[in-house]
Amino acid sequence: MVSADEKTMPRAREHTDFGFRQVPLEHKQALVDDVFHSVASRYDLMNDLMSGGLHRAWKDALVTAVNPPRARPAAAHEVKASARPFALLDLAGGTGDIAFRVVEAGGSGTRATVVDINADMLAVGRARAAERGLDDAIAFVEGNAEALPLPDRGYDAVTIAFGIRNVPRIAAALSEAYRVLRIGGRFLCLEFSTVDVPGLAALYDLYSFNLIPALGRAVTDDAEAYRYLVESIRRFPRPDAFADMMRAAGFARVSFQRMSGGIVALHSGWRL
Repeated sequence: MVSADEKTMPRAREHTDFGFRQVPLEHKQALVDDVFHSVASRYDLMNDLMSGGLHRAWKDALVTAVNPPRARPAAAHEVKASARPFALLDLAGGTGDIAFRVVEAGGSGTRATVVDINADMLAVGRARAAERGLDDAIAFVEGNAEALPLPDRGYDAVTIAFGIRNVPRIAAALSEAYRVLRIGGRFLCLEFSTVDVPGLAALYDLYSFNLIPALGRAVTDDAEAYRYLVESIRRFPRPDAFADMMRAAGFARVSFQRMSGGIVALHSGWRL
């Protein structure tokens, strides 16, 4: 039986990682938002500079795994097919990079919805979609990955690239990704991982903790944002632990593929 004193006692705050700091769980999202407000306009440029362009190859692997059905141009005498388009949901993908790649790979039979909690990142994505003439193919929605403003079973694929480690409640985001997938749909997560090549880890740490913040200062005038991003990589679960989190959310046939010596990993799971 709970006493009256116990009922009135304040509950202990739940804390989580923000880089190497511990912060109240409810504060993390605002702190992450501040990071991405600061770097939104130079975010994709920094990805090129930090990875030496390697992020493009990693994202190509993600798009290949999504495998949107390539639309065949209709002949003049053919009636347009009434089949529904292939539907992609890209989480935390405000600048549109993954959505552009998937829509361009699939052609006219592919549609994408980008959900991001950060309005500045979404503004960059919308502007780029307009420049590419993809306004009709890609929708940009402000929303939280932990509580998606979307219906059940509406998407053939759900992707998230380098964003899951910034979500305060990862388990909630995985459950939401599972909820919005159609039966037979696939979840794909591209994220930085744990280097598994002897000798490379020390060099990677030297580069990450010294050169990346300096590069962030030079390009975005914000070294601390990139110091957080480096620290958040080190706090993210190892691939086998993250795979267990995916299974706990309901995903089947869960697997992961390490790339570039373990710098990144591509995780896959299905709703069956």
